[in-house]
Amino acid sequence: KDDFDRIFRDFMGFYPAETLREGWLPPVDIKETPDNIIVSVEIPGMKKEDIKVVLNGNQLTISGERKMEKEEKDETYHRIERAYGKFQRTITLPVELDESKVKASYEQGVLTITLPKTERAKPKEIKVEVK
Repeated sequence: KDDFDRIFRDFMGFYPAETLREGWLPPVDIKETPDNIIVSVEIPGMKKEDIKVVLNGNQLTISGERKMEKEEKDETYHRIERAYGKFQRTITLPVELDESKVKASYEQGVLTITLPKTERAKPKEIKVEVK
């Protein structure tokens, strides 16, 4: 299963456990430190109040709406490559998290969510006495 997940993730660019519920999918980086899971979401051009973050157990849902600039009467677009509209992305995170200590910030178009691990989920060093 791990090999299949890795091949699928490498080929498709995402994890099988996540879901796409709306029209576009912002790129996400997920990294793990000894104490935290850190999720970075690239969503330039959005207002903080248009972004919603919900953690339910180890399921992180990020949703929002990037609104298109108002088209003026005498303007004609020749190309539109930026994605607009609603999005919702749900990601299953690999460890147990402390929901009471989650923090999020939005700077320069990047949403960063820091999700602390529970004490039980953190790596532990065990000293083994050799006899």
